[in-house]
Amino acid sequence: MSATARLPRGRQFFANPGPTNIPDSILKAVAHVTIDFNDPAFLAVYDHCVAGLKRVLRTEQEVFLYTGSGHAAWEAALVNLFSPGDTLLVVETGYFSESWAKMAQDLGLKVRTIAADWRRGVDYAAIRAALAADGAHEIKAVCAVHNETATGMVLPLTEVRAALDAAGHPALLLADTISSLGSIDFRMDAWGVDVAVGGSQKGLMLPTGMSFTGVSAKAMAAHAGSRLPKSYFNWTNMLARRHKSFIGTVPTSLFYGLKESLRLLEEEGLDQVFTRHARLAEAVRRCVRHWSGNNGPQLFCLSPDRYSDSVTAILMPEGHDAEAVRRIALQTFNVSLGGGLGRLGGQVFRIGHLGDLNEPMILGTLSTVEVALRLAGVPHASGGVDAAIAYLAEAARGG
Repeated sequence: MSATARLPRGRQFFANPGPTNIPDSILKAVAHVTIDFNDPAFLAVYDHCVAGLKRVLRTEQEVFLYTGSGHAAWEAALVNLFSPGDTLLVVETGYFSESWAKMAQDLGLKVRTIAADWRRGVDYAAIRAALAADGAHEIKAVCAVHNETATGMVLPLTEVRAALDAAGHPALLLADTISSLGSIDFRMDAWGVDVAVGGSQKGLMLPTGMSFTGVSAKAMAAHAGSRLPKSYFNWTNMLARRHKSFIGTVPTSLFYGLKESLRLLEEEGLDQVFTRHARLAEAVRRCVRHWSGNNGPQLFCLSPDRYSDSVTAILMPEGHDAEAVRRIALQTFNVSLGGGLGRLGGQVFRIGHLGDLNEPMILGTLSTVEVALRLAGVPHASGGVDAAIAYLAEAARGG
C-alpha cells in the first residue's frame, strides 16, 4: 500500500482558517432540545448572547443577526445602507475584498477599488488620496476587510479611519471582521467603525450558520434613506420584532452554543485570547521562515507589521503544487489545511491558527506539514518545527 493510500485514524487535526475547531463544551451546548424562540427561558439566553456579542465587538450600538454565513451579513449591510448607483470604495486586500466588491456590483452599486499588492498590503496614502479627491462626496462608504484570510494579512482599521478623518469625508466605514473577531483585537466604537460584519464559525468557535452586523447610529441614519430592495435582511422590519433580528425562525441551538462560546472567551479574557493567538501565530511564522531555506516555501505576506494572528498563508516554491501537499497531509495523516483562494489556487496553502487551539495542536500540524513537504518532494530546510519549539519554550519561560 502506498504512503498516501492508507486510511488515517485518530482525531483529525483541523487547521483550516474557518470553519474552525468546535470545543466539546460548545458541541454539547448546541445539542439542545427544541425550544420555542419566544419562550421566556430562551429570550433570556438570547438577550445574554446579544449583550455578550456586543462586548466582543466592543460596541454599545445596534446588533442584527441572521441565519446565514458571513456573506449573508455582507449583503445585509449593503442592502440596508445604500441605493442603486451609490458608489463604494473597496480597499483591496485579497480574495475576500474582491468578493465583497463583486457582491456590491451585483446589487447595482458602483465600486472604486484601491489597488494593492497582495503580498505587501495597501498603501495608506492611496486611501487618503482617493478620499481627498472625492470633493463631491460621491463615495458613500469605505469597505475594508480587517483580516484577509486568503493572504494572511491584517489591514489596520485605525489607518482607514484616520484617512477618512483627515479628508473630512462623511463616508461610512464598513469592516469585515469575520476572521478577526475573537482572535485579533477589534474595537468597533473606539475605531469609528460604522458597520462590523461577523460570523459564527471562526473566532467564536461555533458551527457555520449564523452571522451578524454591528451598526452605528450614523449607519442607522443612512439606512433610513436606503432604496435597495430588502425583505429578510431589512433592519427596520427586524427592529419591530422582540428579537430585533431574524425575520422568521430563530436558530435557537446556535444561541446555546454562543452562550458557551462567550463564557469560554470571557473566562480566558479577551486580551489573553489575543495574546494566545499572537503566540501561536508567531510559532507558525518561525517555522515557515526556517522552511524557506534551501529555496523552500515562504511566508506569503512580506510586511511584518501586517502579519495575521489568525491565519498564515504559505507560498510554494516555483514549480510545486500546494494542493499536492494538502492531499498528502489529509489523506495520509488526517490533517486538514486551507487551500489557495482565487488567483492563489495551487500556489499557497494556509494554516489556520484561530479559535480553539493550543501549542500541541500547532506543533502537531507543523510536524505533519514538514513530513508532507518531504513526501511531496518540495525543497525546504528541515527542522522548522524545532524553530517553533524554541520560540514556544522561550515564551513559556516568559522570554
